[in-house]
Amino acid sequence: MDIKDLSPDDAVLWQWEFVSLNYTIVYTWLVMALLVIGSWFATRRLSAGRNMSRWQNFLEIIVGTINNQIREVSQQQPARYLPFIGTLFLFIVTSNLLAVVPGFHAPTASLSTTAALAICVLVAVPFFGIANQGLLGYLKLYVQPTPLMLPFNVIGELSRTLALAVRLFGNMMSGAKIAAILLAIAPLFFPILMNALGLLTGLIQAYIFAILALVYIASANQAHGRRESRVQKEKGTA
Repeated sequence: MDIKDLSPDDAVLWQWEFVSLNYTIVYTWLVMALLVIGSWFATRRLSAGRNMSRWQNFLEIIVGTINNQIREVSQQQPARYLPFIGTLFLFIVTSNLLAVVPGFHAPTASLSTTAALAICVLVAVPFFGIANQGLLGYLKLYVQPTPLMLPFNVIGELSRTLALAVRLFGNMMSGAKIAAILLAIAPLFFPILMNALGLLTGLIQAYIFAILALVYIASANQAHGRRESRVQKEKGTA
């Protein structure tokens, strides 16, 4: 078994003192380059009429679908969350789908990548919360319904971040190992089946990660909105 089959982090391409370049970094740069070039290619000749290119039409379908999902899940306007959630989804789904290409190892099969994505979500939750309700308004969520809940709320934030990272990493790594075992047992039958299963799994995992990130971000704002509505009702009855 090749060393990079254990983890993309284990195969170091170049190293100088404490600086190293492994397969995870290279494949991550490749995915980023594909997304940037693809976005530029699809948007270089935008058209508002009927004569839009196929790439623009395809991109509009993707953006429209993500918009609709954000609106349905968060019950809020999607424009605020679209750049972050859309970027998460596109990066993860591109990484996962490219895993069926021979010689490509998905960055999402590395715990360092999934941990970085989960940390982005951890930072995004207070970022959007503070932007929507202010610093004090957001921090009040940690002491509700009682200040005794503060340590439990903080632990909850950290534990769901860990769960995001481990869930995506575990699913992608285990899927790759199962595929390798089945291919070794029956190399003539399983390749097509496992590639199809890999595509489906990659799509599902990207969707789950993006939806969970959206739920975590939107829930804080919804809690703030419910609190404001309750205060307004109490003032109205008074």
